[in-house]
Amino acid sequence: MTTKKRFRLKRETVVDHAILILGALFMLFPVVLTLMTSSYDNLAFARSGLQFGWSDQFLENYERAMFETSGFTGQIDGLSMLKNSLILGFGFAIGKIAISMLAAYAIVYFRFRFATLSFWIIFTTLLLPLEVRILPSYEVVQGLGMGNTYGGLIIPLIASATGTFFFRQFFRSVPEELVEAARIDGAGPVKFFIDILVPLSKTMIAALFIIMFVYGWNQYLWPTLITTDEGMFTLVRGIKNIIQSFTDSSSVPEFTVGFALTMITMLPPVLIVIFFQSWFVKGLTESDK
Repeated sequence: MTTKKRFRLKRETVVDHAILILGALFMLFPVVLTLMTSSYDNLAFARSGLQFGWSDQFLENYERAMFETSGFTGQIDGLSMLKNSLILGFGFAIGKIAISMLAAYAIVYFRFRFATLSFWIIFTTLLLPLEVRILPSYEVVQGLGMGNTYGGLIIPLIASATGTFFFRQFFRSVPEELVEAARIDGAGPVKFFIDILVPLSKTMIAALFIIMFVYGWNQYLWPTLITTDEGMFTLVRGIKNIIQSFTDSSSVPEFTVGFALTMITMLPPVLIVIFFQSWFVKGLTESDK
């Protein structure tokens, strides 16, 4: 009986891992296919489509994607779009975390009237994503003269209830004895927040930073509306324009350069998730605060 049980458990483990491996391979297949195709010239892609295997144009395509100026104005390259994407991703993540922490701190620790009602009003904004309020947001940003600026790209994306909800739940788990001890030691609201809550929240901050950075990095609709100057294009926003404007003497769109730019676009979020994955898991699952 014991032998059969062990065999059953082992078989279940093998099946579980097989399903996970197949799922991972299924998700990685288009990425690997894109990476392979990015090593070919555009004529090979025009003749045969997506390629299985490697060619000798890999470094040349990536060099062109990063450093060769293109676009309809001929003044933008992948490096400048990478800079804009990094500013958007970091600005969005840092701003969202800062606003969310302050809002959650006020709701939890300041005993003002209608604090719970205020939180639920903030929480209901989850039902109003940017896509729902995009027209009034666009009108406000344009009215303030923030079009084609980093402020116009970042500020309208910051206000949301996601981070406020997570930090509120975390702050409520902080022992009341710690608050009383800080009060006895003479720590005011600002000192308590900076010296105690922020260090305690570092894993939660790291976890939310990853989520918010990836979300901000992958924004397409809002940058498309708010940026008309090619110098403000992000990578996600600019890939289509690069493909349309990169042409050779036979007017064949250089899709392989676009594929190279796509792989470059994927790299920063992947690196951040890989390097901070332990913080990410710890921040979302740690119960002992």
